[in-house]
Formats: sequence, structure tokens, C-alpha cells
Amino acid sequence: MIFNMHLEEGWAAKNDKHVDSEKFICLHAFSNLYHISPPIFIYLLKECYLCGTRKATHKFNVLQQHVFHALCNAPQPDPYTFIVHCLYILPLLGLQYAEGFSHLLMCSLKRLKNRKPALGVLSEAKHLAARLFVDILASSVNHEERILIKILKLFEIELKDIGEARFGSVTKKDDMGKARAFIERHIVDFIESQSYMTATVLVEHFSVNLGQSFLVKMMDNNNFKAAEKWAVFMGKPMLCLLVQKYVEMKMLKNAYDVIKRNNLKEEFPDVQRLYKESSLKKLAEKGLWDIAELRAMKDRQLLEFVVYLAMEAGYAEKVFELCDRYSLEGFDKLTVSDRPTFGACYLDPEKLMIENIIWVDDFNGLITATNYIEGCKVVGIDCEWKPNYEKGCKPNKVSIMQIASENRAYIFDLIKLHQDVPLELDSCFKNLLCSPNILKLGYNLQCDLYQLSQSYGDLECFRYYKMLLDVQKLFNESGGGLSGLAEKVLGAGLNKTRRNSNWEQRPLSQNQMEYAALDAAVLVHIFHCIYNQPQSTCNEVRSKVEWKSHIVSCMGNAKRKE
Repeated sequence: MIFNMHLEEGWAAKNDKHVDSEKFICLHAFSNLYHISPPIFIYLLKECYLCGTRKATHKFNVLQQHVFHALCNAPQPDPYTFIVHCLYILPLLGLQYAEGFSHLLMCSLKRLKNRKPALGVLSEAKHLAARLFVDILASSVNHEERILIKILKLFEIELKDIGEARFGSVTKKDDMGKARAFIERHIVDFIESQSYMTATVLVEHFSVNLGQSFLVKMMDNNNFKAAEKWAVFMGKPMLCLLVQKYVEMKMLKNAYDVIKRNNLKEEFPDVQRLYKESSLKKLAEKGLWDIAELRAMKDRQLLEFVVYLAMEAGYAEKVFELCDRYSLEGFDKLTVSDRPTFGACYLDPEKLMIENIIWVDDFNGLITATNYIEGCKVVGIDCEWKPNYEKGCKPNKVSIMQIASENRAYIFDLIKLHQDVPLELDSCFKNLLCSPNILKLGYNLQCDLYQLSQSYGDLECFRYYKMLLDVQKLFNESGGGLSGLAEKVLGAGLNKTRRNSNWEQRPLSQNQMEYAALDAAVLVHIFHCIYNQPQSTCNEVRSKVEWKSHIVSCMGNAKRKE
């Protein structure tokens, strides 16, 4: 019986008039394998794959379904032997097809094995598969290592099967020894070629003991996944060595994960503590204090460690907050550092000569601030909002917006102004943000402008802007953020300790106010350094392009209503 196939439509029925005649092939093989030899089957498989224009993934999925059904239709002498013969033939097609088709055939056979466990691997098929395995190891048959491992597992090849395939029999103890030596020799070859995962699978499958040197060599070559797999197989002593090596390499997270997965807490109590403290310190360095507090999980010792980190960072309000919330005593006798020790010297309002930091949360303050800013030629702008630590949740509403000149910073309470005087807020900010006479500087502006539009979509002032300059785009170096840029241009960076603090609390702390003001004012100072001193040390970080070419004269995410 002849069937027509067209992979563009899956498997098309016969007599389909719209199927190209060149893509018709004989599918008798997929109907009944009783009279079809492996070479013909492989030929048909390739023709099926070449047919149609769908992507390879789709074609493989379709073919896998039909190969599975074909294996149910009397392949001779049995499905397992039939597939082994096919695996011998596939390398003749070249690397382009051999690995993919081999994977396809063995996945189909594995599915058949799971569906019909009574069709177990017969001794003849296992012997032939072991022979193929040996031939692949000897490079007589060219298959990838992944196919080698699949053959080993699918056909349940044991050491005695290797001995029979390699030496003809394993009736004596010496024969088993030869078979084991053969496998161990090839494991060593895989190790020397740094194919650690393949070597690990063979070690585990054939119960080969290579000692501690194998684990150390894998770790020295950064093959940690294979090292962990082998250590689990070898048992507790090797797992303990693995943890010790991780600790020596200062890979505390890896060590902690191994301890947790393998119940080694009693053996390594200090490692857990070191890892947790290291994690908390990294969070503190990024200013993620709320997450650090959550990670401490009300463990008093860890909470005290967070307090010490906050003291070291000069974050007095966080120290008092944690001590009060968890009734931590004794810290009131210690002095909170005025300057964090996580980094070098930082900029502050005094160094930048910021004379006034003014909080704006009512109509009168809004008018006064607007009048002042309208008289400036260059201002820096920035925004802050409360971090949302829940994955997948949208960010909180923008809480404050800072607009600063070289020596004065206004901090607008957007939440309160939007609630109390929305029309006035819209009018004043429209005058500022749409003014062609004020150059407005920002850093990574797109992010702030997007958050503003999402937070206050009802206000026109956050839909349209004129005369914007993203300072970030003036420099080729992206690492270090605004703090890194300030350090390169002005000689000192910014203290980012409070970057992720709660910006919705009222009143803001003095440190939060200063942080917010500096983020906007420093932009103006960086700009003036570039503008006024083009031949100074700033030239090292100055962009090759003229800064004026980066000004966006007009930008909006919605049409402005006139």
C-alpha cells in the first residue's frame, strides 16, 4: 500500500491534490516494517525529513511520532536489534544527520520501552548494542559522546556485555578484569580530553573507583556539574571533599547547595553561616536592606550581622529600625560610621556645594520651585520609587522627583502633589519638561520616563518632553552606573546605600534627602566639567562625539493636547 507524506501539513492523506508531486514518497515502511531493511528505513527517514519547509523541531516531532508507530509494526528481528542496525548505518549520512536521527530513533525506542515493558531488550540485541558501544569507543563507528551514553542506558549494557563484545566471553574472573580495564582506559581518555560528564557517567554506570584525584581534577578545570554528579555517586566522604574544595575556592553558594541537598549540615555548620553572611553582605553593598532583612529569617545572629553592616555603611536609620523591630540590645553604645567603608570616598552635599535641599509637597512650594527652575539653563532630573521585591509584580508608583541646579535641589512629593493639586502639578511640570530653554539632564532617562508615564498616566506633563540629554549616552563605558561616572569625572563616587530604601515613608530621612538631591545635582556638575574643561582629565572619559548631538530636542510617548 502506498501513502503520501508532506511535512508541511504533518502527514497528508493520499489523493491530496495540493501536495507537490516531488514531495510524494513511499511510506510502506511506516505501515509495516516486516519486509523493510534498516538501510531502506534510514533512506526513507532522511527523505521524510528533507520534505517540506517547516522548521527542524517540527519535523522531528512529527517523525518521532511515526517512528514510534513504525516500531510497533513487526521490525525484524525485534525493535531493539532493528534500531542498533540503524545506528550503525546513520554515521554514513554525515554529522549533519547522524546525531539528530540517532536521538530521534532512540527516543522513539525509549517511548516504546515505556509503553510496552514486556518488549525487553533481548540478549542478541544487547550483545549487538554492546558491540556498537565498543566500536564507538574504538572510533570504528563515528557517533557523538551523547549518543554513546544513550546507547549505554537504553540497552542496559553491563560490564559483562562489554567483555563479551570485546573479548568474546567473560566466563573467568580475569575476563571481567580485562573488561573493567578496557572501560577504565577509556574513562582516562575522556578525562584527559576534559569530557568530564561522559567520564562521570561511565564511572557511575560501571562502578569504577578513581579516587580523590578525579574529583580534584574536575574542579580544577571548573567542571563542577560533573564533579557534583560523581561525588553524589561516590557517597558522603567524596561529598565532604567536594564541599571543602568549594570552600577553598571561596564558592560558598555551591558549598551551601551541596550541604543542603545532601544533608551535611552537621558536618559543616560554619559553612552555612559563612554563606548566609556573605549573601547578606552582597545585598547590603547593593543597598538591598529589605531583602537582607528577609533573608535573615528572624535569626537573631544574622539580624545582628545586618545591623553591623548598616552601621558600617553609615545607615543610622536602618540600625535604629532593626534594633527597635527585633528588640536588639547593646548597639546604642556603638557609634554609627559617618561614612560607609564598602567603597572609597563619596560625594556629599557639602563637597558639591549644594546650599539648599528643599522638600515640595504643597501648592505654594510647587509654584516657588517652578519659578526658580524656569530661570535655570541646565538642571538634573531623577526619580525614586519604593522597590518591589516580589517577582513578576509591577513596580510601585514613582514617589519623588528631584530637579536640581548646580547648588540647589528641589524634591517633589509626587504622590501627595498628585493627590492634592493634580491640575497645578500638571501645569507646572508641563512648563518645565516641555521648555525648549532648559536643558534637562538625566542618567538612563528612558527608565525614569517610562515609570513616570506608568505611574501618572492621567497627567499630560509626563507624555511629552523637550531638550533632554541622557548623560549615560555621552560615555562608552557602561559599568559602575552614575556613581562610577562621577568617580571618573569628579574624583569621587556616590553612596548608593539608600538606593533601594522605602521612598514612600514620610518624612524621608535626612540621608534619603541628601541621596536624592545628589543624584540630580551631580549630573549638572558632570555636565559642566565636560562643557567647561574639554582638555582636562575629563577628556579620558569624554565621548568622541560632541555632546550637543545627543540632545533630544523633542520626545513623547503620546500626542500632546494643545
